[in-house]
Amino acid sequence: MGNTGDGGCCRLALTDEDKEGRDLVVNWMKDLGLTVEIDAIGNIFGTWRVGAGAPVMTGSHIDTVRTGGIYDGNLGVIAGLEVIETLQSAGVEPKRPITVAVFTDEEGARFAPDMLGSLVYVGGLGLEAALDTKAIDGPRLGDELERIGYAGALPCPGATPHAFIEYHIEQGPVLEVENQQIGVVTGVQGISWQEIVIKGQSNHAGTTPMSMRHDPAYAASMIGVFLRELARSMGGNQVCTVGRIELVPNLINVVPKSATLTVDIRNTDEQLLQHAESTFQDFIERLASTEGVEITSRRLARFEPVVFDDGVLDVIERESTALGATSMRLPSGAGHDAQMLARVCPTGMIFTQSHKGLSHNPAEHTDADLLELGANVLLATMLAMANDEHLN
Repeated sequence: MGNTGDGGCCRLALTDEDKEGRDLVVNWMKDLGLTVEIDAIGNIFGTWRVGAGAPVMTGSHIDTVRTGGIYDGNLGVIAGLEVIETLQSAGVEPKRPITVAVFTDEEGARFAPDMLGSLVYVGGLGLEAALDTKAIDGPRLGDELERIGYAGALPCPGATPHAFIEYHIEQGPVLEVENQQIGVVTGVQGISWQEIVIKGQSNHAGTTPMSMRHDPAYAASMIGVFLRELARSMGGNQVCTVGRIELVPNLINVVPKSATLTVDIRNTDEQLLQHAESTFQDFIERLASTEGVEITSRRLARFEPVVFDDGVLDVIERESTALGATSMRLPSGAGHDAQMLARVCPTGMIFTQSHKGLSHNPAEHTDADLLELGANVLLATMLAMANDEHLN
């Protein structure tokens, strides 16, 4: 289901490959005797109906970017099912139900914004607006849900869980560099995504003097340089990325008439994030004037930084220590479904190492013993939360 032949995975949201993956996970849920429900945005919920009250929820996503690895997202879903299977095999029934969730379009690689399914689930984005979202390859999200058979009946926003814990690879190098096995995730960076369109004058590459050009490609390159220097000058947790550039007509001997690029700006501090955004806006206005080009921007996604629940983090830390694992607290540089669930219930995240910090890459890897250790921390944390031991 999306095997790219080089160790990686391409399973974009709501494609045929995504349907195959969803079908497999649903079958696993049914094999465990879980109640399987699908909501109107295609999120899947498998619930072990034991105990009483709101469930403790875990899970993640199974969609990937086009050049994804095999761990990102998938680990959190599979480990959640393993938690339930382990408890069932041991004859242990928690006081509360346990739910494993698969959220739709977490990556945002086909439908913007990222974390779309979990955002709709918590009421942060209206269902109709989400269903009307167009994919980068054209189709409407609602139509694709219907096509693959995952337009469910469960209403959105969904029911509020007792707590949510997401298990994920770090997708960064910190844990490996610091020789720590488990990351106790304190929160998620704020994210600002923009699409920038630059319109200039297409012309002959040989006959147009440099001083007379209105070159969108040059302006796009200057944006990349500026963002790199902005992140360096601000320091701390500030990061900036140009992820995609498209030139028209994209010919070797033609000055382009337009350039379209994406800009990703992130920071753990909302005020610093706003400062980076405004500084960038000032720059592109000056650049447009200097180069005689037209520059417009369109917001693709904007999420404020999220701080996770201290009580949940304390449980993760406590259970990590009890299992003999080394751990450290750190923020997440990547977005996750957990940041959306944090709007409605106590939420935390567990990280395990990513070898060489690689992610969104076929070479993404985590050693099996670390995967197992993280899953055991997830199990212990969820059991404590489901038995309300965090209230002691």
